[in-house]
Amino acid sequence: MPKVGMEPVRRKALVDAALRVIGDHGSLAVTMSDIARQAGVSPALAHHYFGSKEQLLIETIRSLLRQLRRDAVVALKQARTPRERLSAIVRVSFHADQFAPETIAAWLAFYAEAQRSEETRRFLVIYARRLRSNLLADLKALLPADAAERIAEGAAAMIDGLYIRQSLKSAPIGIEASIALTEDYLNALLASTSPSPLKEKGKPLRTIQGQMT
Repeated sequence: MPKVGMEPVRRKALVDAALRVIGDHGSLAVTMSDIARQAGVSPALAHHYFGSKEQLLIETIRSLLRQLRRDAVVALKQARTPRERLSAIVRVSFHADQFAPETIAAWLAFYAEAQRSEETRRFLVIYARRLRSNLLADLKALLPADAAERIAEGAAAMIDGLYIRQSLKSAPIGIEASIALTEDYLNALLASTSPSPLKEKGKPLRTIQGQMT
């Protein structure tokens, strides 16, 4: 019988184990026994806490999304301007924890699973909408709405594309290189699209060159 007070610890251990096992296998074709063994608990205990492998996998993707959200909240609180906030979003998207090989493999496995699982697809749509919304909120402070929406879509696609390229182990792009490429994209589009002077909440701001220094 599970010890009183151990449930949060065991649940986290199983989620962490699921992430590692999925990463090792490169797919969601893992068993509850595989995950339980990695976590150092019995399959019966794993079923007690999550009911089924599917429920554990959903909790695993929730865990990834929660970590991304926590990292974003912390980073955005430290940013002072819309341009700094955009850079914070980019850097969080390429955080070292997200670039761990098992985490990359898990994300790719979940994207594949989304082709047949409506619940998995729903969580990935939440992620995509959150990323776009975060980018768009600060781009709208710098640009007209139509330009902001176009650049937000492009930046989000670049972030996802560079992340996926990490799975190409023969020629991966590192964290700093991925950040630099995305920043170059934002800088170029902001410089070519931004009106002058910029306005934020009705107040004139510095030129875009000043925003990027």
